[in-house]
Amino acid sequence: MPTPPRTTTRTTTRRTTGAARSAPRRGPRWGKRTATALSVLVLGAGGIGHAVVTGLDTGIERVDPFKDMKNRPHAGRGLNLLLVGTDGRDKITEEERQKYRLGGAPCHCTDTIMLVHLSEDGKRASVVSVPRDSYTELPEHTDTSGKRHAAHPAKLNAAYAEGGPGLTVSTVERMTGVKISHYLEVDFTAFMKTVDAVGGVEICTAKPMKDTYTGLDLAAGTHRMNGGEALQYVRSRHIDGAADLGRMQRQQRFVAALIHRAAGSGVLLNPVRFKEVTSTVLASVRADAGFGAEQMLALNEAMRGFSPASSEFTSVPLAGDGSGVTVKGLGSTVKWDPEKSRRLFRALRDDKPLTAAHEPRERGHSGPTTVEVDPSRIKVQVYNGTTADGLGKRVDDALRATGFDTTRAPLGSDGPDVHRTVVMYDPRWDRSAKSLAAALPGSELRAVKQQGATLKVLAGTDYKTVTPVRARETPKNEFGATTGDEAVCA
Repeated sequence: MPTPPRTTTRTTTRRTTGAARSAPRRGPRWGKRTATALSVLVLGAGGIGHAVVTGLDTGIERVDPFKDMKNRPHAGRGLNLLLVGTDGRDKITEEERQKYRLGGAPCHCTDTIMLVHLSEDGKRASVVSVPRDSYTELPEHTDTSGKRHAAHPAKLNAAYAEGGPGLTVSTVERMTGVKISHYLEVDFTAFMKTVDAVGGVEICTAKPMKDTYTGLDLAAGTHRMNGGEALQYVRSRHIDGAADLGRMQRQQRFVAALIHRAAGSGVLLNPVRFKEVTSTVLASVRADAGFGAEQMLALNEAMRGFSPASSEFTSVPLAGDGSGVTVKGLGSTVKWDPEKSRRLFRALRDDKPLTAAHEPRERGHSGPTTVEVDPSRIKVQVYNGTTADGLGKRVDDALRATGFDTTRAPLGSDGPDVHRTVVMYDPRWDRSAKSLAAALPGSELRAVKQQGATLKVLAGTDYKTVTPVRARETPKNEFGATTGDEAVCA
């Protein structure tokens, strides 16, 4: 009979140890002085802090997107980074060009635009995807060739084509009211190098995905992607009728997976490994003069405490049904919902989470216990960890009765009886695991890396009953945001 991983080393989701956990956590202020202090804190004890920091800035291509900018928004709390993906492919090899379908002339425009907010306390990252076809009006400006242009309507991605990073930043600030702290630009080559530097990224797809334009061809299931394969995944827009909106959702799932990979692979805790990855990334991007090694160290320190639920993702709310409108001279564009988008960006300025925080109902209250994740979205495989006949089926039936998506095929387990019921879960699905554990009073939560989306219940001799649970009735948020442990498989 199949044996569940009962002997798997019990891991935890803690990212910090020793002295770093002995003092109260202070939120990063993201300034140069704080970043320097963080570098000493993280690296100095090992006597290699200077070696790690020295030289990381070498090779960064600098841009000045904030030059001569006037009438900028007031700075809010936390840090706001504008992440721009361009279709630059000058450094792509011919082999990569053929293998990953990267032919054709680049438009020298922004293929991806994301506004990333890092909370002042360093415990939350909010990622807002901004549609590249957003309708806007570019202000009067001088383009990259020196030609003067009057103000005119355009798609947002034209800002980069006409005025480079400076016009892009000023246009995004004017549209959102959010002051940009740093600018980071990634082209095709930089993207692939970043993914390869962390050892690839794991993506889960609920159904097959195929795009003949990019060459993407995935079966349903989990896939470990290298840089080129990941580029195909985030570029694909001909998979279904969702086009760019569907692609933005896949990009969000990819960023969630990348955060999980960086936080869980040891990169953030190993100074030498951190330097290797950071050197590769910084040498392949364009950034403002204020973003460099010290800021990367500050981000590293903040992310060391991250769990998958620490990141949240959404897109700018669109007017109407989001299908867009055709504008003469521009083609198909999308317009923002003026009221909802205003509230979204106000939340970023005020450093507020985009997903509402709701605590589960305390035990002892009447009615089912309220949990964070709807039981119907949680896949469960039950194992009988005892010699009692039929226990696995009883547990499976009871969990299904309260709404969990069980396999209806409980399995046996070799070995002596397990005394305490165990919920085994991949750390990426930590909120789902807590919701399942709420239905199994007294059960032990045990993290098992790379287990996948299906949670496992090893029923022990202490099992008595399943406590009814239900998802909270109130909407999670008005922006349709999801956290990183939710934006993983779709």
